[in-house]
Amino acid sequence: MDKTNSDRAFAAPLVSTAWLAERLGSTDLAVVDASWYLPAMQRDAKAEYSSAHIPGAVFFDIDAISDQSTDLPHMLPSEGAFAAAMGALGISEEMDIVVYDGAGLFSAPRVWWMLTIFGARNVHVLDGGRPAWLAEDRPTQSGGAQPAPATFRAALHADAVAAFEDVRAALEARSAQVADARPAARFRGEAPEPRAGVPSGHMPGAVSLPASDLIADGRLKAPDALLAVFAKAGVDPNAPLITSCGSGVSAAILNLALAASGKPAARLYDGSWTEWAAKGGDLRTAN
Repeated sequence: MDKTNSDRAFAAPLVSTAWLAERLGSTDLAVVDASWYLPAMQRDAKAEYSSAHIPGAVFFDIDAISDQSTDLPHMLPSEGAFAAAMGALGISEEMDIVVYDGAGLFSAPRVWWMLTIFGARNVHVLDGGRPAWLAEDRPTQSGGAQPAPATFRAALHADAVAAFEDVRAALEARSAQVADARPAARFRGEAPEPRAGVPSGHMPGAVSLPASDLIADGRLKAPDALLAVFAKAGVDPNAPLITSCGSGVSAAILNLALAASGKPAARLYDGSWTEWAAKGGDLRTAN
């Protein structure tokens, strides 16, 4: 993907609002509103999309485009289900795809990660998201979208995903670091989890690396600042790493930070704390 001179300040995989504005309407571009919020945020992602979204953007429903056979929230769907959902949204794996969310940077990295691991070739996150777009008085449209159907050839990169047994084995053998992106108070067991019945605490051996520490004013920090956050948390971004959070959404912010810093990709624990906490008290600690 070619970049203008003004975009060279943005480390891949980020693109600027100016970059996107120049390319709106291109037939090989897909814009995706990936907004999703925790209940405590008291925001309605679909209503916000319907009210005002970037022209041509389609809405990616994280809860709907997921494995519907499990009680765990928004787990990865099958290749076939993902391909069908993307095709219905008019997205092919060969398009340039720009993902954004209404918080600035919260849920868009999850959809960036999903698209990437299912085989999309050029996926980017809009730097600053919808708040940055609106702050610059750029155009929006209301209502829904009616994209022309497309074919998405999904091929899951399974090695990008960590399952429960992978995480337990990594912690027991100390073969990989596990970084938890939840707020530190939830990690320490001092604040409740947002989902009823899920205790707070953390996996024995995991380290706390709150996703919020990687963000400033709704934008990902500069690469040097990101690496400083990893170092402060005691995480080596060059060594094997598994990211986790409450349900696999904010963990992807850590994955995005690694990509933006030019570091090796981490595996993401899809079930994250919601799955781990359900496995038994001997597998969690609040200390």
